[in-house]
Amino acid sequence: MPTSFSVRARWVLPIDRPPIADAWITVADGQVAALGQGRGPADVRDLGDVAIMPGLVNAHTHLELSWMAGLVPPAPSMDLWIRTLLRVRRTGSSGPAVERDAAVAAARAMRAAGTVLVGDISNTLDFVEVLGEQGLGGLVFHELIGFNPDDPRRMVRESRARVDEIERALGHRGDDLRLTPSAHAPYSVAPALFRAIAAGRSSLPLTVHLGESPEEVEFLRTGRGPIRRLLEDLGVWTDEWPLPGCDPVVYMQRLGYLGRGMLAVHAVHLSDDGLQHLRAADAAVVTCPRSNLWVGAGMPRVAHFYAAGVRVAIGTDSLASVASLSVFDELAELRRIAPDVAAASLLESATRTGADVLGFGATHGTIAPGKRAALIVVDVPRDVTDVEEYLVGGVPTGAVHHLAA
Repeated sequence: MPTSFSVRARWVLPIDRPPIADAWITVADGQVAALGQGRGPADVRDLGDVAIMPGLVNAHTHLELSWMAGLVPPAPSMDLWIRTLLRVRRTGSSGPAVERDAAVAAARAMRAAGTVLVGDISNTLDFVEVLGEQGLGGLVFHELIGFNPDDPRRMVRESRARVDEIERALGHRGDDLRLTPSAHAPYSVAPALFRAIAAGRSSLPLTVHLGESPEEVEFLRTGRGPIRRLLEDLGVWTDEWPLPGCDPVVYMQRLGYLGRGMLAVHAVHLSDDGLQHLRAADAAVVTCPRSNLWVGAGMPRVAHFYAAGVRVAIGTDSLASVASLSVFDELAELRRIAPDVAAASLLESATRTGADVLGFGATHGTIAPGKRAALIVVDVPRDVTDVEEYLVGGVPTGAVHHLAA
């Protein structure tokens, strides 16, 4: 039977406009039917001192790495962190069941902390169904890696076939859970593979780890440094690799990979010109500051992202480089390192912008009639007068609930 109900809260945060005090929402058939201020409908249920807001969007994580939690310690530089991660990966977990259990627990924790949409990076596509099972939607990027591949176009064809097969198996759930091939990073993907992925792009966005570390920037400009040594040690270096001699964003542009909606994940060491190229292309930055510090990449210039006018979404990265997958924890870190960025801007990044850049802006990210009622309810202490500032200050998972009849 159709479900219709109305709730009142001390605060409602539509996101596309300022918070509304003493407001109400009516939900019908899983969609927002109406909202307003004041007493509301006769059958409204008063939830008390809470804020109702759109569910959060974790625009970048790696669910399949969840079993590595606690196994890859913080490192002073990105290349050293990668070496440790690869060593842990070679050693392996205790088996597929353990890895799946870890992915399930991580997805459940994301949902409990208020996340409704995820931009998940997967090399294996082994746990795609876990997201739907735990009540999460989003976009799964099938991440392709190959610095010196034999047949890049075949890699993309096989990825597309696998993606199509999984989407068929998902059936109606595919409306909320979509998949697409994508690339890992400039230092792990051959130019021909970047071009092949870009040539086969659909209407869904592409993603790439970009400008994450000074070692990456050095490698693209000079062909030398710790990244070069890592590739040599892995046995994948080739002298035929054409040295870009430019910054990461220009490199993506030359390869035809930079386009509308591309997600530049991390962007810690992108130049001002690079950020302007992203803005001009209507691309976006996905910032993951806790992970950046963990892997030795440095602190992202968060305030600069916003000042540059580029769209900013928020991700947590994986449990191999953060202590939790809570976007509220990420917001607290962003508030710490970017105290001058408006709380409203940070909340928009965690909701509306995240939904937009993953391709779900028509249904998620704001509270408006006709949009999905994928909303969360957050307990707010009675003495709070600036609800936006409170919500970016570190909300514990126990204070977060999903709106239900």
